[in-house]
Amino acid sequence: MQFDRYTVILLTLRPEAPVMTDEEATELQNRHLAHGAALRDRGVILVRGPLTEQDDERYRGFSIWSIDQETARHHAEADPAVVAGRLAVEVMTWMMPAGNLHFSDVPSPRSIAEATAD
Repeated sequence: MQFDRYTVILLTLRPEAPVMTDEEATELQNRHLAHGAALRDRGVILVRGPLTEQDDERYRGFSIWSIDQETARHHAEADPAVVAGRLAVEVMTWMMPAGNLHFSDVPSPRSIAEATAD
């Protein structure tokens, strides 16, 4: 059997994440979204998004990448929310029988305003 391999990244909230004002948190979230959207536009990230209703509130985001773990980690660690100390990066390889997963070219939001627009 053939298997497809994808690099997967989980973003987790750091226990020592800095306390921010609402304005600071919004600005950081907008930079985080813009960073991920740019990588999605380049085809580096195949799909990404937030996690909700999870058992462990530390888990914040999930993404599937088209590149190797080392390069994906490099890009993920450049995320403004990671650089600011809010999020941590967990990198792994996800395998499944070949052909099970297909991705569409759907753009990612670049800001909170885009993510919440109707």
